[in-house]
Order: sequence, then structure tokens, then C-alpha cells
Amino acid sequence: MRLAFMGTPDFAVPTLNALHEAGHDIATVYSQPPRRAGRGRKLTPTPVHARAEELGLEVRTPVSLKNADEHAWFARLELDVAVVAAYGLILPQAILDAPRLGCLNVHGSLLPRWRGAAPVQRAILAGDAETGVTIMQMDAGLDTGPMLAMAATPIADRTAGEIADELAVRGAALMAEVLASPRDFPREKQPEHGATYAGKIDKAEARLDFKAAANAVERQVRAFNPAPGAFFENGGERYRVHAARIVDREGAAGEVLDEGLTIACGSGAIRPTLIQRAGKPAMALDDFLRGNAISSGTLLG
Repeated sequence: MRLAFMGTPDFAVPTLNALHEAGHDIATVYSQPPRRAGRGRKLTPTPVHARAEELGLEVRTPVSLKNADEHAWFARLELDVAVVAAYGLILPQAILDAPRLGCLNVHGSLLPRWRGAAPVQRAILAGDAETGVTIMQMDAGLDTGPMLAMAATPIADRTAGEIADELAVRGAALMAEVLASPRDFPREKQPEHGATYAGKIDKAEARLDFKAAANAVERQVRAFNPAPGAFFENGGERYRVHAARIVDREGAAGEVLDEGLTIACGSGAIRPTLIQRAGKPAMALDDFLRGNAISSGTLLG
């Protein structure tokens, strides 16, 4: 098929690779513009942009798709389909209507559960038992279009990063199957019952809420790994918690209960197992405590 690919982060790269490996005619790749990153604040292309250039594909990086010139350019591509994976820009109706088969999206949830920007993180925070990936036809709504294919996976004790990596690969394979034989994947209208919204993650949400139950705090740790990173503060310094386990202890919320950094929650307690002090590498708890002891009785926030 002749197609355009639209994606930005690492999550989208496996789908681009799958489309290229399947031999589709990728007319162009859309990605968000390069942004300044790193110590030197150098303009850095997105993961999709970088991979597309490695594959010798044309890349377009408009700030917006709202202008008529961009609509006209897109229409002139005479596409069979546009494939979208975590692109990050709203597609106007003129873009949605231009390809012969419309625009198909790789969405990281079991729709209609968790429509929106952060489905994996929200599923973990909510304590969902499973999540997954859905191939859907895009319409003017927010992840409301008909579904073509779906695959589920258990959440268990995995982090957002681990789950997203799996869904990226499974979504790529599903999209390749759909494009190989589109008639085998009839469009199914989404039920409205059970629809929820996965709002964008605010960095302030990553502050550990020790007033909550220990299982909710532990889910915060997994939901915000790798980004933005769950944290607490002590003495004005921020400590990131990359992994933690639940401990059967009780105390005042936020209180350090022992010299092993067991932290009381609203009910139960947690103990970090991988922790990072500002400006330092992440360390296993025992290694961390050798030079960074936090005394029993300290109240953390």
C-alpha cells in the first residue's frame, strides 16, 4: 500500500519498522519537530524522525496540521492509508479524509478503556488487571473511532516502560496484519459503556502520596517508571524511586519506620528497592543506605 506514517516517540518506531519490512510504499513520515535536549541543548530529532532518516525516508515536521497548504500537500500524496502511532498532533478532518482507507491508529489500551494521552500509566494507577493495544480507525473524536483489532496483556507487577515496550511491538505486528488483509478486519463500533479518559501526566503527580494505601503508592512507582519518575523529598532534596515493594508495617503517613527505609503509607508501608539521589546514579537500596542513611522517625514528603 501507499501510505504515510505519523509518529514521534520510541513507542512508534516498531510500527514504522514493520511497515518498511512489509514492503509498503511509505510516501512520507510525519513527526513532531526536533527539540532541544541534553546538556548542550542541541536540537535533537524525535526517535521516529531519526529512524526514518536511517531508512532513507522523507520526513516532515510541521508544528501544526491546521493550515490549508499542509492539507493540500497531504492530499496530493494520493495515499491508500495513513498509519498513526503516538504522533502527538490533532489530525484535522481534511487529513483524516484524504487517504482512500482513512487513518489507522495504534493505541496503547483496550478501547474504550483509557482513551487519551497516557493509557498505560492510567491503567497501572487504577489497578487494572490487564491492558493492551487496539488498532482503530481515527475519527474526529478522541480515540472514539471503530476498532479493527486488539491484543491484551496482563499488567502484573510491570512498569509503564516495560508494558509500553511490549505494546509497541504487538501493535506493530497487529498493524502489519491489518494492512496485509484489511478485509479480514471489519470495523467494530466502540461501546460507550466503560469508556474512560487517560489524561496527560502532570509531573506533580509523580510525587509519592504517602497518605494513600501502600498498594496505590507502589503503583505510582511503576506507573511513572521511566518517566517522569516517582519521587519524594527530604531536606529539600529530591529522591527518585524506580522500584519498591509493599511491606506489612504501619505508622504515620510518610514516616520512616526503620533504618532500612521502610516508609509508612495511609495503610501498610513501602520500601524502595531501587532509588536515586539527585545528580547520582540509581542504586540498589543496600548500596544507597551505606552513604545516604535516612533516619528512622524522619517524615518524608
